[in-house]
Amino acid sequence: MSIKLPMNSLPKISPGAGFSLLKDIRVIDLTTSIAGPYATMLLSDMGAEVIKIERPDGDDTRAWGPPFLDGESLWFASVNRGKKSVVLDLTTAEGKEQIALLVAGADVVVTNQPPRVQKKLGLDYETLKGLRPDLIFTSITGFGLTGERADLACYDLIAEGYSGIMDLTGTAECAPQKVGAPAADMLSGQDAAMATIAALFDRMRTGKGHLVDVALVDSMTRFLSPRISSYLGSGEVPTRSGGTDSVIAIYQAFETADKPITLGLGTDGIWQRFWQALDEPDYATSAGFASNAERREKRDQIVKDIQTRLRAKTRAEWLDIFGKARVPAGPINKVDEVASDPLLQERGMFYLLQDQERALPQIGLGIQIDSCYAVAQSMPPRLGEHTEQVLGALRVEPKIASKINN
Repeated sequence: MSIKLPMNSLPKISPGAGFSLLKDIRVIDLTTSIAGPYATMLLSDMGAEVIKIERPDGDDTRAWGPPFLDGESLWFASVNRGKKSVVLDLTTAEGKEQIALLVAGADVVVTNQPPRVQKKLGLDYETLKGLRPDLIFTSITGFGLTGERADLACYDLIAEGYSGIMDLTGTAECAPQKVGAPAADMLSGQDAAMATIAALFDRMRTGKGHLVDVALVDSMTRFLSPRISSYLGSGEVPTRSGGTDSVIAIYQAFETADKPITLGLGTDGIWQRFWQALDEPDYATSAGFASNAERREKRDQIVKDIQTRLRAKTRAEWLDIFGKARVPAGPINKVDEVASDPLLQERGMFYLLQDQERALPQIGLGIQIDSCYAVAQSMPPRLGEHTEQVLGALRVEPKIASKINN
């Protein structure tokens, strides 16, 4: 009995030219797992040519599952579209010569090896800029290229623990919670792509290469900027509160007659519109409710009063009322509800990428340029699919692998 897959209801798109903002930029992708591949996929979505160098046994995420789709890892497919896969054994003399030739003809190298391994393989910035002085070298590691933690192993979970986000996620009575997605990986990958593009822009002006140093822990820590800033300026250590503790007095989830909604009453104007929408404008102007600071002092009572009223109607009814009143409110969607959202699909956020042989679900770039969304240059590559094509195009040159440390 065949299973009806959700992806089959998505808009169907074939690989195409997509954005060309980074046309003629060649990126050598030495990364594995999530953060690095996500960074290079973003560069591909912007038009760069990305050559993904893989070990003979492939990127780690090729084995991450289940679920698999026709034997392919969906985790791998989510961060590797638009690339060419080349298999190289970088521990051999031949592999070193081939990677040296590829780097010499590239604009960007992205790696996620810790500094000790970079140097051991001769794939660190100091070595590779000898092959191309104006190289943009982007390193994504757990803790950065400097400091006593530089060579420690790190995953998204570890970075979230270091950053403080886990200690603030969840309710007061529960244990610290990880964010429900690889947040540190995705944030650091996005940071790496942004910094790489900035470095390329500067190279156009100056002709100089750059070393970009991105760390999962740094990116995840910056994510907490408002909470850390509040602590530094007040001495008050924030604690887990289930999303109800905010500088905004009323900024949390509420129950309705059927499903929960989120509600953010972030300004005095929104506060007043909210109570007008409930046909109780006098509540908004009650004594002690004039400012956000005053409302924070009476938060428990206000939350109780709002909750009592919101149970009178369904989520859909309240969202319609608040939408018309310009009051920020929304559903708490499950993943299946997000993926089936027609407006998100219209904006290119979810689609089925297919060619003559394969079809794989994709999550879009989420950025529109000139009223268009990005189209993948190609399908997520099969392991080694482009090895012969890419290596066969290398010019025959005197051996330069000696420039890479043994």
